[in-house]
Amino acid sequence: MDNKQYIHDKLLDLVKKDNVKVDEVLKNHLYTKLGGKADFFVTPTTFEEIQNVVTFSNEESIPFTLLGNGSNLIIKDGGIRGIVINLKRLDDISTDGNTIVAQSGARIIDASRHALKEHLSGLEFACGIPGTVGGALYMNAGAYGGEIKDVLDYAYVIDRHGKLVKRSASDLELDYRTSNIDKNKDIVIEATFSLKSGKFEDIKEVMDDLTYKRESKQPLEYPSCGSVFKRPPGYFAGKLIQDSHLQGTNIGGAEVSTKHAGFIINKDNATTTDYISLIEHVQKTVKEKFGVKLEREVRIIGDDLS
Repeated sequence: MDNKQYIHDKLLDLVKKDNVKVDEVLKNHLYTKLGGKADFFVTPTTFEEIQNVVTFSNEESIPFTLLGNGSNLIIKDGGIRGIVINLKRLDDISTDGNTIVAQSGARIIDASRHALKEHLSGLEFACGIPGTVGGALYMNAGAYGGEIKDVLDYAYVIDRHGKLVKRSASDLELDYRTSNIDKNKDIVIEATFSLKSGKFEDIKEVMDDLTYKRESKQPLEYPSCGSVFKRPPGYFAGKLIQDSHLQGTNIGGAEVSTKHAGFIINKDNATTTDYISLIEHVQKTVKEKFGVKLEREVRIIGDDLS
């Protein structure tokens, strides 16, 4: 039997039929609208299904990649080999006293809106972050002075061996736009945020103000991967790019935003190759002009086109 057919048949035994796809085009599932095909694209609906897929991939030595909505991720045009696990169907959000419990496939924006509805304060900063809860933990997402590490109590993960494990916030080594989740090969499946009671009107006022700032300054009308570069010590990445006169510069369909220099937008059916080439051009130009090395905040994974 063909190996691909064997893997497909086994996955159908582990996950509901409609939730396994072969040669799925990944750009259709990503915020950036970039990326080639996945050999196998799996969308589990239970924690047990995730465990089953991880265990199977380990037993058969098949690589697996976890994928959120790709708001801070670029996948190369050649796509991803093996199994891609997408947790978009695990999107439940609930309240337990002053805590919000959110599954990893839920959007962190929706978690902040749920907190508002429950008169809970602490997640206001996340009201404009487009990623999933799992992705937010992965990179310790933050904005406007707040970060995930400020409010995270603990998370449940499935480890590299397929075991369900509880991790405290301190276990995850959350730092500026980083954690140890990738190093440990953990899959975040649920997070619990510890918040404080507040007044609906006060929380909403903060969220409305942050939403206005975001919409007025960021190029939300185009697909993008958000802020491309980390903030260099003593500088602002966007200011360095702006002062390098790079806004409006394009390679293929990718362009440095004229609205916010820290964003590279998919303006006209860009390929990942366009996007990466423009990132490297920006890094090279800023380094030459100011002697500052811009470090990527966005992750790049996958294979080049053969």
